[in-house]
Amino acid sequence: MKMDDAYEGSLSKSVAPAAPPLPGPATSYHQKGLVMNGLPLRGYSCVSTAAKDLWERLFDSGYKADVTIYTDYNGIIYAHANVLGMASPVMKGMLNQSKGHGRWRSLSIHGVPQDAVRVFIRYLYSSCSEKADMEDYVLHLLVLSHVFVVPQLKRECERQLEHGLLSTENVVDIFQLALLCDAPRLSLVCHRMILKNFKVVSDSEGWKAMMQSHPVLEKELVESVLDEDHKQKERIRKLKERKIYLQLYEAMEALVHICRDGCKTIGPHDKDFKEDQAPCNYTACKGLELLVRHFAGCRLRIPGKCSHCKRMWQLLELHSRLCDDSDVCRVPLCRNFKERIKKQSKKDEIKWKKLVEKMLRTKRIGGANFFSEELASPS
Repeated sequence: MKMDDAYEGSLSKSVAPAAPPLPGPATSYHQKGLVMNGLPLRGYSCVSTAAKDLWERLFDSGYKADVTIYTDYNGIIYAHANVLGMASPVMKGMLNQSKGHGRWRSLSIHGVPQDAVRVFIRYLYSSCSEKADMEDYVLHLLVLSHVFVVPQLKRECERQLEHGLLSTENVVDIFQLALLCDAPRLSLVCHRMILKNFKVVSDSEGWKAMMQSHPVLEKELVESVLDEDHKQKERIRKLKERKIYLQLYEAMEALVHICRDGCKTIGPHDKDFKEDQAPCNYTACKGLELLVRHFAGCRLRIPGKCSHCKRMWQLLELHSRLCDDSDVCRVPLCRNFKERIKKQSKKDEIKWKKLVEKMLRTKRIGGANFFSEELASPS
């Protein structure tokens, strides 16, 4: 009992030891040439350097390997069934069905270079890839990762192609491969590049080969290019149309400004103009001022006789359709046009109504109240 008491007393008096340092990240290393997520690895990887080296040594040495992989030109690669089965569900099924001698089983991977198969199998061990290997065999690795269902490698191949390895020379081949390998994002990126650089791409060897092997796909691409060209022209047309509507809207504002407030040397007779008058903020005011001066002095003011006066008549009528209260409006002939509108044909009424709606929609205002407020404001 005394010894126990002494032991407990010594524990109570002793200082608690300092906590051990937190373990450093397992990925704090820098190894040149490795890539991950489309970028060179700089102190980051999915596995540590030691673990990666260990798995690669296991693959390179073939220690206690139990799988023989046959490739083109009588190539042989040794691997481990447990590693392959865990990395690829397709390989796991193939190995389960494979009949070997004793503990040995065999697989065959043909149609791609032996070095590409070796890079692929090495990736199943270490989950990393060398930059040079990716540049040399990215298309083969994309196919292998799709066939054997290795999604991590497939995504890496897509990123590498999208961020540097895709060009106008190989985009047609990669586009076809992306369709076969069910890579929708990659196929979309390729399709956009083809549309953007169609003239250059259509002269490439890949395009010529596609015309022979896949004429239906070639026809669909040409149709998509024509459709995109039509959409581009439609966008340009709408932009020009919007510009016209904005100019009309600005002209309506400037017309109210001139008739109500006056601008520089033109405006209501009851306005006095000063030499130091501030600059006008209405961009359409200068052109409209010249048009008003011409309209006031033109001898062929009858609509249809003078093109400039015809434009002024149209602006006055458009204003009258925007104005809510012609009794307080200071724009000339506003009330006259209001009366004239009532006598217009239904066809003309629909035409003017559409013009007003499009103009107001372009400017994104709710209706003609904006103009009624401007017109009703005191002079």
